[in-house]
Amino acid sequence: MAKLLAIMASVDRVLAFIIKPIVVVISFLVAFLLAYGIFARAVLGTAVFGLEELVLLGAMWLYMLGAVLASRDRSHLSGDFTQIMFKNPKVIRSFHILASFISLFMAIMFATWSYDLLYWAVKKGQTTTALKMPWYLSQSSLFVASVLFVFYQLRDMLNDISAFRMIDNTGHVRQ
Repeated sequence: MAKLLAIMASVDRVLAFIIKPIVVVISFLVAFLLAYGIFARAVLGTAVFGLEELVLLGAMWLYMLGAVLASRDRSHLSGDFTQIMFKNPKVIRSFHILASFISLFMAIMFATWSYDLLYWAVKKGQTTTALKMPWYLSQSSLFVASVLFVFYQLRDMLNDISAFRMIDNTGHVRQ
């Protein structure tokens, strides 16, 4: 399991190297496009054709990649009350494994749903109204993010199992 976790850590470093700059660039683009749209309407008295569609595309990818980074860092919302209710480290780690398993199952379900949505969007060939961009450009963000959610949930579950195995019968962590 240690070798698999090491491989996953390497993949994680590559993913972070790719995703973080993309999030920064998309953030700047969305902010610029929104500011330009406001400037064009308020100062120039004209609307920018298709601007909302570009902002929506950027916002979808920004939101999904941001969620991936939160999943990567395990900084998403969680309600961990087990440490208050229980003192035994094995019991606490068991609940962590259960939570990781449930989260992994939900991520797989989300990946399945988002794949079906993406497949349907490609098959239907729907486009946006103004710029005629294919809808699957924004919907693909759901699928990409869901695949990465599965990867990070699997990593978290394996880490939780590994941490559980490190606790001896007295409740102390083995070195």
